[in-house]
Amino acid sequence: MGLFDRLFGKKKDTKEQLEGQETAQALEETSADESKEVAEPADVQAQAEDVIESEVTPVSEEASQLEETKEAAEADFSGVMADYYAKKEAAKEALDRGETVEFEAVETKQEDVKEEPKEAASAPVETEEEKYNRSLKKTRTGFSARLNAFLANFRRVDEDFFEELEEMLILSDVGVNVATQLTEDLRYEAKLEKAKKADDLKRVIIEKLVEIYEKDGVFNEQINFQDGLTVMLFVGVNGVGKTTSIGKLAYKYKNEGKKVMLVAADTFRAGAVAQLAEWGRRVDVPVVTGPEKADPASVVFDGMERAVAENVDVLLIDTAGRLQNKDNLMAELEKIGRIIKRVVPDAPHETLLALDASTGQNALSQAKEFSKITPLTGLILTKIDGTAKGGVVLAIRQELDIPVKFIGFGEKIDDIGEFDSEDFIRGLLEGII
Repeated sequence: MGLFDRLFGKKKDTKEQLEGQETAQALEETSADESKEVAEPADVQAQAEDVIESEVTPVSEEASQLEETKEAAEADFSGVMADYYAKKEAAKEALDRGETVEFEAVETKQEDVKEEPKEAASAPVETEEEKYNRSLKKTRTGFSARLNAFLANFRRVDEDFFEELEEMLILSDVGVNVATQLTEDLRYEAKLEKAKKADDLKRVIIEKLVEIYEKDGVFNEQINFQDGLTVMLFVGVNGVGKTTSIGKLAYKYKNEGKKVMLVAADTFRAGAVAQLAEWGRRVDVPVVTGPEKADPASVVFDGMERAVAENVDVLLIDTAGRLQNKDNLMAELEKIGRIIKRVVPDAPHETLLALDASTGQNALSQAKEFSKITPLTGLILTKIDGTAKGGVVLAIRQELDIPVKFIGFGEKIDDIGEFDSEDFIRGLLEGII
């Protein structure tokens, strides 16, 4: 079963199945009603008496219990007040004799008046699918609005139609290559199916988008966790949310019971070290830092040795994100890689590039540049909740053989998750068809 059928086929089948079940149930109830015999009057009266007896008896017992409770409460109250007035009278007599008296007012006991404890209202926990649906809302509504407006205005399927469709797709940040391929595929499909209606074409467009993303059906989204220490190296330009993503992942893995450690290897930017240190304090995980302007590789070496010595499960390493001088950045990352392998030969197990989804095609350009500098095992897509440019994931999938492995859903500390293709495509396209 293809990705499109898994995402949008099952829902239709389920709906039809439920409608069928409801129809069958209604027919069964109608048949049962028609086959009922009218009860004899004597039987009806006997049934009524049984109902009256069964309903009245519990009410009488309950009323009796309430009366007894009320009498007991009144007796307790009378006793308390009698004791109060006796103390008050004794105090008055003592005052008349010129004695100093301490008299306490009657206090009602909390347990006598307290209500049943109310369950604390807790905010509903979002599922991963709900987070995808929420964070992709701007992209989905923007794309669907463009597509619906385009299809509503077309008069015939000709060359002008396909050229305008390609332009509309490019504006939706799905990428030039994706838009070109989809338009070519749609030309063939439109002729083959003799599509004339807007809804028919819309469904074909969505099917082709899913097919382009599905590619060979191999997504490689799983995180390469190890039985012992797992080392993750993070790269990316400044301001894309790289350090924030590291902090959120530290929170996520610590909550999963893993022992986590951070390494602040972006030593040339004091703000980066301070930001990661603050995340370590907030999440309560150790952060390995070095002196100001220290060699990043030396800080990484200290972090690697400490992680091995302390049996850490996940080591997250932050690095510099400068693109002004690619040669220096490449040399720095290569040196860090050699230092990591000196301690753990098969590490780093993940080299992850953070990309800001709101930059659209610029994010795709960054991915291309960084893939030339260092081998990447995956991408982190950040800030997708605040943009209508989530379609860039389709372009990344089509043009680069680098899987998205994490996605940032928002600003909350738990708004990050491992990327799931089916949840993403469903959140991106569901509701359009």
